[in-house]
Amino acid sequence: MFGPAMRRFGHGTDLLSEMQYLHNEMSRLFSSVAPQTVHEYPPINVWSGEDNAIVTAEMPGIDPSVLDISVIGDTLTISGKIEPEEIKGGVYHRQERNYGYFKRILQLPFHVNAEKVEARYENGILQVKLPRSEDDKPRKVMIQAE
Repeated sequence: MFGPAMRRFGHGTDLLSEMQYLHNEMSRLFSSVAPQTVHEYPPINVWSGEDNAIVTAEMPGIDPSVLDISVIGDTLTISGKIEPEEIKGGVYHRQERNYGYFKRILQLPFHVNAEKVEARYENGILQVKLPRSEDDKPRKVMIQAE
């Protein structure tokens, strides 16, 4: 396993470059057996203001008709299915894009008026506008003086 790298030592070459070569080879070796980092899908950004929240989700190449968006109280759920790519006449050389079912659940900082939620999909980005429920908005309290 380390034969070719170890045989390089002792031939009058720079020891620092040999150590760098060995480091790179060890990194390459162990990178293939290291557990993959689990990322939640889809990646999202959330903006919130006094009256609403806007969630954007990066979902390139997905058919928006397979998406399911639901809101209950202060929880947004985005779910759906990504179909695998089919390329005829070839085999995978590398596959990094995932496929299959996904579900992303996000707790928002306030209750949402589910009747007025708006969603649109454009250029691979899903944008969901979530208006704050009137019951959840802060109310100004008038002070009575005697």
